[in-house]
Amino acid sequence: MATSPASRTLRLRREAWGFMVGSAFFALGAVPWYASAVGPVWGSLTFFVGSIFFTFAGLIQLLLSGRRPPLRGASTADAFDWWAAAIQFVGTLLFNVSTFAVLLAAYRGLEDPAAGWTPDAWGSAAFLISSTLALFAAGRRHELWDPDARTWRGTWLNMAGSVAFGISAIGAYVVPATGDFVDVRWINLGTFLGAVCFFVAAALSRRGI
Repeated sequence: MATSPASRTLRLRREAWGFMVGSAFFALGAVPWYASAVGPVWGSLTFFVGSIFFTFAGLIQLLLSGRRPPLRGASTADAFDWWAAAIQFVGTLLFNVSTFAVLLAAYRGLEDPAAGWTPDAWGSAAFLISSTLALFAAGRRHELWDPDARTWRGTWLNMAGSVAFGISAIGAYVVPATGDFVDVRWINLGTFLGAVCFFVAAALSRRGI
């Protein structure tokens, strides 16, 4: 069944707000004074809630890009757009897993700095791959059903956010010899800057919808 313009507009608005709210939670959770003020459980819960909003928005974006992998005959832009949305959605699910693992460890009072690192690293990789495919889609945006769905400004902001999240994941790796993170500053700054980039990109995507 075809989606009406009014329904698309509503979904796009929900998608934008989902990414904006999710990004806001991630940015807040990455601020050191906030984490110190609320404690590990509430701090971890902040990230988990943010990841749920990311998944909600990612699902909407995927559904608007098509319900199945593009068939033969689909435009190149449609193919890149669908795979970018699909891989991003997988990345959000991995962030659900990683943030929940950290939340569970915090709730149990376990000091496990490596909790959730593996799905977090894979989630960050998925975001990087998705952002790369989105750049290809933006290069042929005239073929998309909505040419504004992949603007250069928004797509590059998402790429910058994905790179920042990747740096955060590297910083969160626990060195086996010492049991310490590679760099806590990379974790906080990468997460904060990445979240800001995603927030701005989502805000710009609203473009009056």
